[in-house]
Amino acid sequence: MEEKKKIVLSAIKPSGEITLGNYLGAIKNWIGFQDEYECFYCIADLHAITVRQEPKLLRKRVLEILAIYIASGLDYTKSTLFVQSHVPAHSEASWILTCNANMGELSRMTQYKDKTAKLKENTSISAGLFNYPVLMAADILIYNADFVPVGIDQKQHVELARDIAQRFNSSYSDTFTLPEAKIPENAAKIMDLQDPSKKMSKSDDNQNSYILVLDPPDVIRRKISRAVTDSVGVVNYSDEQPGVKNLINIICAIRNVKPDEVVASFEGKGYKEFKEYVAEVIIEELEPVQKKANELLTDKSKLEEIYSEGAMKANYAAMKVLRKMQKKVGLLPPVRK
Repeated sequence: MEEKKKIVLSAIKPSGEITLGNYLGAIKNWIGFQDEYECFYCIADLHAITVRQEPKLLRKRVLEILAIYIASGLDYTKSTLFVQSHVPAHSEASWILTCNANMGELSRMTQYKDKTAKLKENTSISAGLFNYPVLMAADILIYNADFVPVGIDQKQHVELARDIAQRFNSSYSDTFTLPEAKIPENAAKIMDLQDPSKKMSKSDDNQNSYILVLDPPDVIRRKISRAVTDSVGVVNYSDEQPGVKNLINIICAIRNVKPDEVVASFEGKGYKEFKEYVAEVIIEELEPVQKKANELLTDKSKLEEIYSEGAMKANYAAMKVLRKMQKKVGLLPPVRK
């Protein structure tokens, strides 16, 4: 009898376009899980609306992310690729779990504190921004995910999902698998090109801070040429030279080489030549992804077929868990005729 595969779930929020950081730090790592695990990869559009979105742009970005998923190597015949809002169980489970979460634990979420700190004075804070870690817990728990590939900054949210799951299991009997954060050892952490002390983010106001997966070659070259370095003038892999270190990390993530190999190859050379090389490495890596993604974006019916089939598979898996949740908390099941 074939052993049941463990379940992996992860997602990207379409609050902006996919960056090189998303691609190298998340998507490329997901590809390697497809043969070993049962994988659910979604586009977390419900999470995006915790901050007001332009509706037309949000729909456009959802399709672009799906196209990039596929173009990067996520195989929709192996993995379940779907849009979060197309599976109503996410929202329904989130409400049940909200009633099993505490305001204290939500208020301690680091990302909530960071995001609210950035809001302008007198700006109202949406309840969605406060409660979204519970929605994330629902995303994970309704598939009984064993592993959640995340960056270190998201580990706290997986731990909250475990806490809520344990509380629910203790109150109502075993229902959920306790998920584990899967932080890939070799995952690239790509930093902001203008401020290498912070992670590359698609929500940054400065467009020179990030590279988008669909950026054309001339834009990539321009952004890399403007990337912050330092006055040392020597290519070193050092915390004292964070800008240069970040560019070296990009090369290492794409070419699968060690930092000291990169440093050795640029001995006696300056930043201009180094940056030109970084740009060409990125362009070469992204060219086939861009070509495939752009082809998919011209065939909306194919993308619709993929996300519709993905939603059906995800809904089937999620509803089995949601029905258990509803029954255990005492909700009257609907009459099915």
